[in-house]
Amino acid sequence: MTSAAPKLMPVQADDVGASEARFLQVSRSRLVGQVRVSGAKNSVLRLLAASLLTPEKIVLRNYPDKLLDAIVHVGMLEALGKRCSVADGTLTIEEDRAPASELVWDGRSIRNTLLILGALVARTGAGSVPMPGGCNLGERKTDLHEMVLSKLGARVWWEGERLCAEAPNGLTGADIVLPLRSTGATENALIAGSLARGTTRLWNPHVRPEILDLAAFLTRMGANIVVHGQESIEITGAERLDGITHRVMPDNMEAMTWVIGSVVTGGDVEIHDFPAQDLEVPLIFLRESGAKIFRDGDVAIVRSGRPYPVEISTGPYPGINSDMQPLFAVLGACARGESRIVDLRFAGRYAYLREFARMGIESDVRDGTAHIHGSAAIRGAEVRALDLRAGAALSLLGMVADGQTRIADAWQIERGYDNFLAKARALGADMSYSQ
Repeated sequence: MTSAAPKLMPVQADDVGASEARFLQVSRSRLVGQVRVSGAKNSVLRLLAASLLTPEKIVLRNYPDKLLDAIVHVGMLEALGKRCSVADGTLTIEEDRAPASELVWDGRSIRNTLLILGALVARTGAGSVPMPGGCNLGERKTDLHEMVLSKLGARVWWEGERLCAEAPNGLTGADIVLPLRSTGATENALIAGSLARGTTRLWNPHVRPEILDLAAFLTRMGANIVVHGQESIEITGAERLDGITHRVMPDNMEAMTWVIGSVVTGGDVEIHDFPAQDLEVPLIFLRESGAKIFRDGDVAIVRSGRPYPVEISTGPYPGINSDMQPLFAVLGACARGESRIVDLRFAGRYAYLREFARMGIESDVRDGTAHIHGSAAIRGAEVRALDLRAGAALSLLGMVADGQTRIADAWQIERGYDNFLAKARALGADMSYSQ
């Protein structure tokens, strides 16, 4: 059984400002109303990295301009010589000077620095980036990214806490076999291969909606990319890539969050720009777990219901991805009975259950399976957002708990959710920042 932990104090991080030293305070609420899904975090960061491949103008519509990781990434682009401006949900990226091969950055790092490295090596012949950051989900090595660049002809090495690569004569297409379906390595192969000479064949890729969005983006820029399902991707590089205008796909993780928030709070929510085509399998499990979801074009209507226990395992698209499992755990915590979750990608991604325990939710992990015992006696407590999805899960639990929930490090949520607080409050959430 998960044990309780001592009282929390918020930890400051250096790119968010004063909000980092605050708690997110949540009280019992019922979500009712309409909300529009923003551009996807897991797509836009990849598009931002790919913008380094061309000197021409890139315009991204449906841009999530309040997303903290996107703000960090734009800062990195500007440090490399890009000029970025945002207006009315549109980001325009232009180039003041050819990008430097070294990313000099003293702020918070993000995992996308690995894709920046691939883009810099492809465009300039060399690259050097800080150690990647992002959510702590257990062991997340860089070896597959290093392998991709090495197979394309780059020399890759570490200098202290910086990852470096060089290919003075440019990258050359190659056959690359991934030992496991890695989203990041697939993205790096797409980005670096788009300016490599010849054809790159990537075997055992992780093909998911964000990968397809990146492939479409690069194809419109001038690369020739053919996706053969989960078997392989064929990338024929171009000598030069063009600037384009592109609409960022809607965020399926945000859509899932509002669906589950509506179910557990007994709410009635209309979710606009709902990416149902990207959520076919998760929606089956959600309906079997008590969600009453109706579709009207790109609008999903979630009516009042109550959650049932869930049994899920995560896996490659079109299955339930690892990011979704803390949200499914919220359903299990609010249901009557025992729910079971197996994460096949990040086997140790259950640390958030210690935070659930502070709120009275009993659970244990046996043989890699999380067993969550639903409770009607969820209570408010001081908890910590260990990563952005765990933070979102805790905010949903705060809406069904007795008393007040205070979430430390709640800035983590804003890393991956565009305008989260304003949207939640517009739906009726009793939620605000406090010292």
